[in-house]
Amino acid sequence: MRASNFSPVLNLPELQPLLANADYVDVKTVTGTADLRTFLAGLLNYHPAWLISLFVVRAVFVRLLGMRQERIGIRAPLTPERVSMQIGKRVGFFTVCMAEEERYWFAYNSDKHLKATLGVVVEPLSATHKRFHVISIVHYHNWTGPVYFQTIKPFHHLVVARMAQAGSK
Repeated sequence: MRASNFSPVLNLPELQPLLANADYVDVKTVTGTADLRTFLAGLLNYHPAWLISLFVVRAVFVRLLGMRQERIGIRAPLTPERVSMQIGKRVGFFTVCMAEEERYWFAYNSDKHLKATLGVVVEPLSATHKRFHVISIVHYHNWTGPVYFQTIKPFHHLVVARMAQAGSK
């Protein structure tokens, strides 16, 4: 596993199956007062115009690699009540694979080039404040996985950091 940074949260026993044989792991951490579902709704609703523009550029790049991109549609904003904690349910273009109220939530999207898992682990700090660890886990499926991911990695850091900030507001 190549991690861009190490976080003790990665030692949680529950995470070990998700981390097994990972090609890349990254953790971004923010603090806030939201509950987990509200944090996730804020995180997943983050899609400013500049990010949508990056997806347009991505569409051209993935075609060059022989991949496809799902059509980007305008969706109603995700509310905390609509953030599923049920394994197998879809939240946006992710499928929930592991969740426990106010502890953690993980979901993945798999394509022919890689599987990307996004998760949040909640660390209580006080009666009102929490630390949210936003974790990205990548498993490559074939040679296009690392080619694709190494190209988008600088944007990935920026996007996930901003998504985490949006979740904590």
